[in-house]
Amino acid sequence: MKRLLDWLDQRTGCRKLTREALYENVPGGARWRYVWGSTLVFCLMVQFITGIFLWMAYSPSSQTAWESVYFIQDEMTGGWLLRGLHHYTAHIMTVLLVLHLMQVIIDGAYKAPREVNFWFGLALLGLVLAMSLTGYLLPWDQKGYWATKVATNLVAVVPIIGPALQKIIIGGPEYGHHTLTRFFALHAGVLPATVTALVVGHIALFRKHGLTAKEPKRRPDAAFWPDQVLKDAVACLAVLAAVLFLILRHRLSGADGPLGADLGAPADPSETYSAARPDWYFLFLFQFLKYFPGKTEVWGAIIIPGLVFAVVALMPFIGRWKLGHRFNVGFLFSLVAGAGLLTFAAVREDRQNETYLAAVKAAEREAARVRVLAKAPAGIPAEGAVTLLRHDPLTQGPKIFAASCASCHRYDGHDGTGNVPADPQSAPDLKDFASREWLTGLFDPQRIATTNYFGATKFKSGKMVRFVQEKVAKYAAERRVELEKAIIALSAEAQLKSQLAADQRDAVLIEEGRRLLSEELSCTDCHQFHHRDEDATAPDLTGYGSRKWLINFISNPAHPDFYGDRNDRMPRFGDDGVLTEQQIGLVVDWLRGTWYDGTRAASR
Repeated sequence: MKRLLDWLDQRTGCRKLTREALYENVPGGARWRYVWGSTLVFCLMVQFITGIFLWMAYSPSSQTAWESVYFIQDEMTGGWLLRGLHHYTAHIMTVLLVLHLMQVIIDGAYKAPREVNFWFGLALLGLVLAMSLTGYLLPWDQKGYWATKVATNLVAVVPIIGPALQKIIIGGPEYGHHTLTRFFALHAGVLPATVTALVVGHIALFRKHGLTAKEPKRRPDAAFWPDQVLKDAVACLAVLAAVLFLILRHRLSGADGPLGADLGAPADPSETYSAARPDWYFLFLFQFLKYFPGKTEVWGAIIIPGLVFAVVALMPFIGRWKLGHRFNVGFLFSLVAGAGLLTFAAVREDRQNETYLAAVKAAEREAARVRVLAKAPAGIPAEGAVTLLRHDPLTQGPKIFAASCASCHRYDGHDGTGNVPADPQSAPDLKDFASREWLTGLFDPQRIATTNYFGATKFKSGKMVRFVQEKVAKYAAERRVELEKAIIALSAEAQLKSQLAADQRDAVLIEEGRRLLSEELSCTDCHQFHHRDEDATAPDLTGYGSRKWLINFISNPAHPDFYGDRNDRMPRFGDDGVLTEQQIGLVVDWLRGTWYDGTRAASR
């Protein structure tokens, strides 16, 4: 071994380099305040190593990026840990950079002859933030897509060259595949290479000028090894422990939440995303820009930040005098405090913003939902994961209902998404429509004329309401038993997923109920029921509440098989092109509770 080391030393001088590194003089001896540089190098190495392994599984295209990150997060062995290390180390690295900058300013380590090294440090801070910004887009999820869109829109504010510069950054007039590939090239190639070059230069200049201590004479000087090495190692372990805590925090607290970094729903430019926010380290700028509306935005986005950065860059010259150094320290602390206050204000406003909070909850639901769909036997289609939610009744049904139906109808008292519309309810509540429970309420003399049924429609004094209030209300016990059988039979026409087991169990009752509907209860005096009747004046009850029946009804409620000329205000959603056939199918499947539930495909 000694001969091998001698051979290497003769050709590389490794012993001399190691000796110079380990036995470098530390003014005033080992101190905890000197650990920031080592922890940053440690974070950078973690980023590079985990980044390389993530790269091996990542596919940078708008159709495969989310899918590959999903594979890393949920399918690849240890992928959640790998991604979590990369994600949260980047967050902690930002904090460490600010702490390191503060230590450099306080200790005066930016003064001559260390000006160039100080500028290298500022450049590294900017590059790390740029790596965070470009990395935020790479999962190609909703929050990353929209937050990046907001951030890059600021480039267009730059006078004269802004729009052209923005077009270069995003790879065209619209955000899409080329935006992702450009950001990936920057994140995985250009920026790491530049950071590596600057780190090498930063360390070389640091070794040239040596370590600067604020008060080196309090304790005697000492070598870097072993005391400072030990402190650096402990600090790096503390950083790793903090990262692991962030990765595991949901499980450690017993709360529901993903292991590792979050992954939102796939990016969908066609869907609005009210929960779009930059990551926490850019929140202060997001909040700051709120104070510069309209054409004054250039001041908040470009001019003032540019002036602040210029002051920081000029600190080596300002700090030549004692008063100048004090100004630098005060300015830096004011800057950090201001950023902290702006971040706090942004978080506080969001916590009081009901629209934003609702959007966050909706985003969380969709993020959880798309992973359930991705794990289905059919998997992710060739068109990409974004189509999973676009074709999912549980996701799209409430949205379509809220946009097109909730101005009149309700779903359990709200618009399907949890919000209560401003318009008063003027049509039935459709939660559990055609179920036994819903039909029981329809045939209840006390409920049929309420708002949740016909009470707010022109049918509130029609034949059906009069029949229930005048005749059903007087039914004897035996007749009520017959009515219950008829309700079971009519509900069975819908073939609801939630009632399949009960319908199979009650097959005999259903058969008898169908006879009662046609004979004793005289429902076919007005309705058709498994027999064509040109004289029918009320909706056809054949297949009542089934997928086909609902699609036809929503498409044209004024069809002779339904309300005909007596239709009460309900639009012909399909025939008039208000909704597409696919949209009608999605809202129908949602109303019927027909969607993939994580165990099997639901029946239609």
